[in-house]
Amino acid sequence: MTAAASESVPIIGNWVATTDGYVNAQIQPQVSGYLIRQDYTEGSEVHKNQVLFEIDPRPFQATLDQAQGQLDQAKGQLGQAQAEVQLAEINVQRDTPLAQAHAIAQSTLDNETKTLQSNQASVASAQAAIASAQAQVESAQLNLGFTKVRSLIDGVAGQAALQVGNLVSTSSVLTTVSQLNPIKAYFYISEQEYLALAARARSSGHADLLDTGASIPLKLTLSNNQVFPESGRIVFVDRSVSSQTGSIRLAAAFPNRNNLLRPGQFGRISAQTQVLQNAVVIPQRAVSELQGMNQVYIVGSGNVAHVHTVQLGPQIGQDIVITKGVDAGEVLVTEGNDKVKDGARVAPQQETTATASNAGQAPRGENQ
Repeated sequence: MTAAASESVPIIGNWVATTDGYVNAQIQPQVSGYLIRQDYTEGSEVHKNQVLFEIDPRPFQATLDQAQGQLDQAKGQLGQAQAEVQLAEINVQRDTPLAQAHAIAQSTLDNETKTLQSNQASVASAQAAIASAQAQVESAQLNLGFTKVRSLIDGVAGQAALQVGNLVSTSSVLTTVSQLNPIKAYFYISEQEYLALAARARSSGHADLLDTGASIPLKLTLSNNQVFPESGRIVFVDRSVSSQTGSIRLAAAFPNRNNLLRPGQFGRISAQTQVLQNAVVIPQRAVSELQGMNQVYIVGSGNVAHVHTVQLGPQIGQDIVITKGVDAGEVLVTEGNDKVKDGARVAPQQETTATASNAGQAPRGENQ
């Protein structure tokens, strides 16, 4: 027999997690052409703006040269139009007083004025042509620069999806670069666990789970059952709870300085969701099930055992929390329950009081 204990019991949630890059950048070219060079080693670390691939630049260089020629031609036309304007202005200024003195025909001045206006329009047209040609030059320069396909972020570059000699377009994915430090781990928790975590965050003065930082540390256990040495923090909470599963998706970020963790790994994330104060804890073996009801035998005065129906809470290692049906200090039968009858006298043999010392090892399936 043992007495029910009153304990402060930390409830540990345990969830299956999948790792993913903190940022995953698909590397796609911004121009079409033939790949002529791969400039990185697959699986290596790369840096932002590092050249990963090169596309044949010759067609783009030719386009740039053509655009530069058109720009030079437009500049020459502008210079000619400006010279003609200056000449027309001289003629108009010279002949205006002569026409007023009737020394020349008014029609001569009118024709010179029209010539000036026409030349001014030619200047405006040439200036517009220069602006258009300059834009074409800049576009051609950009496209020529785009023949060097660069990494968008710092990270680890994956395997090349296309090889040298392949014709690529703007829709082609050449490789993917993932930021691995920190790395994300996605996992799903139940609505009840989410509410418990949110309540814990608010009780510690935080607005929501994203504001908790390191105040709710997350532990990651890898597939080989080794615990990852770094603690994680919540960095993403999905906008809604799934109506099909009743769960919500979260993401945790873990420091990953040596790139040990890679996208696609599986593990288990655990965290303390709440603390049950003054919880009644008994050994699991004291509970028996009969026709869907959980029962215990409580030993009363005269060592008489009486059956009590109980409601179970979370499992804590070899013990379990009782939410209803047993009070702290009551003595329970822990051995031979199947032989005990309600109202029978028992011979007590006291055991060590149940404790919640191994509460942190409770698997998720037992925290329901």
